[in-house]
Amino acid sequence: MLNSILEGEIDAHLDEDERRMGNRKNGKGSKVMKTSAGNIEINTPRDRLGSFEPEIVKKRETIMAQSLEDKIIGLYSIGTSLRDISSHIKETYDTDISAATLSSITDKVIPLVKEWQQRPLESLYCIVWLDAMYYKVKEEGRTQTRCVYNILGINKNGKKDVLGMYVSQSEGANFWLGVITDLKQRGVEDILIACIDNLKGFDEAIRTIYPQTEVQTCVVHQIRNSIKYVASKDQKEFMTDLKPVYKADNESQALDQLAALKTKWGKKYPMVIGSWENNWPKLSTYFKFPENIRKLIYTNNTIEGYHRQIRKVTKNKGVFTSDMSLLKLIYLATERIQQKWTMPLSNWCITASQLKIIFAERMKTDL
Repeated sequence: MLNSILEGEIDAHLDEDERRMGNRKNGKGSKVMKTSAGNIEINTPRDRLGSFEPEIVKKRETIMAQSLEDKIIGLYSIGTSLRDISSHIKETYDTDISAATLSSITDKVIPLVKEWQQRPLESLYCIVWLDAMYYKVKEEGRTQTRCVYNILGINKNGKKDVLGMYVSQSEGANFWLGVITDLKQRGVEDILIACIDNLKGFDEAIRTIYPQTEVQTCVVHQIRNSIKYVASKDQKEFMTDLKPVYKADNESQALDQLAALKTKWGKKYPMVIGSWENNWPKLSTYFKFPENIRKLIYTNNTIEGYHRQIRKVTKNKGVFTSDMSLLKLIYLATERIQQKWTMPLSNWCITASQLKIIFAERMKTDL
């Protein structure tokens, strides 16, 4: 069938104008095509002037059938190595595909990654989590650490969406400022609540672009950082005394519990207690909100859940060959993850109503 189509294509190409210029058929070449049904050999007709460009099987094309490419990209998106993909294709279709060819196929995702990174965003996000992941990338023969900044948002309809991912050599407030500026340029006019880790200058970077945004520092990050400086023999008791601070019903009760914690542990662990006191304005934002909103914002659990799913895909990759190879895989994994995000968050109608009351005109919904 392919040979017949190719013959029809060259006959159509060699019209009167071509023949008037002296162009004629000039024999045939043969090549082996890799398809989802195995390898096949086809005969490609040639013309004397070399102006014939076949459409059904293009010049230098050796892989036929979009379905095979889709399978390769699908396997790659779940973290399968190029070597394992090659073995799978060989076993399933009796077709040999080199690692270089597989890499060129997955590179077809690059324009999609760039388009996705630049896509317009909604004007309002109710809650946004910002956090980073770390990977190893080979650059100029040396292995370097890369920081992937991820932003996960909840829109006014209660649905999750990964707003963007950015790669840098390290995590820092200056880079985050550039990231947040990019959100603004892509159409995000307002963020009601931003949830972050305890990176110095992070909250200031957010308020530079979104001055009305309520910023909540992750309480779990604060707890983890605190427990590092508590002796192992005291950790269980210290955590028991710390829990009433962040589990209090309101900020007044939380401050009373923090004072009691300081009375008991302040002399032994002044740096830990001092950290809670110094960071309290950023840690206590969630006390302004009802219980169901508090549960969403007092930790970064929502974005860390997304990160866990990404790590399931990337865990077998020791070192990435480039920043783009890292972004390709995270993008493909994200696309698979987001296919499951079809429903709003649980009890979103109640949450949206509460946000509407708290933020008034900033929270415009169809409720």
